[in-house]
Amino acid sequence: MDQIKLSLDTLFVLLGAIMVLAMHAGFAFLEVGTVRSKNQVNALVKILTDFSVSTIMYFFVGYGIAYGTHFYANATELNMNNGYALTKFFFLLTFAAAIPAIVSGGIAERARFMPQLVATAVLVGLVYPFFEGMTWNDNLGFQDLLKSLFGQPFHDFAGSVVVHAVGGWIGLAAVLLLGARRGRYTKDGRISSHPPSSIPFLALGSWILAVGWFGFNVMSAQKIDGISGLVAVNSLMAMVGGTLAALVAGRNDPGFVYNGPLAGLVAVCAGSDIMHPLGALFTGGAAGFLFVYMFTLTQNKLKIDDVLGVWPLHGLCGSFGGIAAGVLGQKALGGIGGVSFMSQLVGTLVGVAIAFAGGLLVYGLLKKTVGIRLSEEEEFNGADLSIHKVSASPERETSW
Repeated sequence: MDQIKLSLDTLFVLLGAIMVLAMHAGFAFLEVGTVRSKNQVNALVKILTDFSVSTIMYFFVGYGIAYGTHFYANATELNMNNGYALTKFFFLLTFAAAIPAIVSGGIAERARFMPQLVATAVLVGLVYPFFEGMTWNDNLGFQDLLKSLFGQPFHDFAGSVVVHAVGGWIGLAAVLLLGARRGRYTKDGRISSHPPSSIPFLALGSWILAVGWFGFNVMSAQKIDGISGLVAVNSLMAMVGGTLAALVAGRNDPGFVYNGPLAGLVAVCAGSDIMHPLGALFTGGAAGFLFVYMFTLTQNKLKIDDVLGVWPLHGLCGSFGGIAAGVLGQKALGGIGGVSFMSQLVGTLVGVAIAFAGGLLVYGLLKKTVGIRLSEEEEFNGADLSIHKVSASPERETSW
């Protein structure tokens, strides 16, 4: 029976890893549909190469920082217990690789390619696993400190803060250092609109992400006996709550409608295992409204050219979800309990601080040394031709 359980645990985590791996196709098509046609190839290439760099850095550096584990033993030893340890690495890698995938959407259409790969290596190898280890492995005694101060540790079941808020706040730092796309904001105060190039591709990306998210959340239990229908239904309720809230707040705009479910899912990750489904519905709905309002404010008032809205979507909705778990996870509001509002607040703020400071440091150094932005001519021609020497759709077919 123990061997069967080990096999099932390994399969369970492996299926989760595959589902979250598939989410990276969602990141790719969400960006492809949002950016202008001359930058679609770059979006597709970035997501795949960022994932590849993330794998190398997390395998050799990041996973060891977070969990103190390495894979330098022989293959026989690594394959013990059905290779569960390797499968767990695969699953957690897909989370780590979400960091550059999130950032990619914010810096789209004007970021240089190779410096971004360097940034990915440092972020996934050092910055992300530093906070990941603090939260999910109690590195530096972080969780013990919060428990001693507030009665409970910081609770982030599936990464509202560890993954999404961290990715979103790193993205904000990168966007601020990079600056707006040329012509986006004029000196006389006008805003040049850059509408999505393909609503169908944007919608496809959102659907892929939403489906994969059930692996992201449910399989975060990492053991077959920890599987929870509550997590699945809470994810569902948050998804539909975010969709309907974004529909109303965004006045039927399809870009908002298809980002609404993502906002809800981002927010519910932290407390999906302890909230009541009605609490998850509220969390998702509030996140949907938050995304629409803050995306509009960011673009039109603050004039921060965050192309896919990664700071409102991941940075703010993720932070909101981390804090919301400390409220709606309480038994008094129908939750399971075992969570402290103050621990959630402090844990979220620490994650935000590490992410934003890390993003400023990494992208700031790259900006001063090698530069992080395409030239004016390269940006005008588009990243597809400037970097990859090919467009997504040739203007005319060849005769041969």
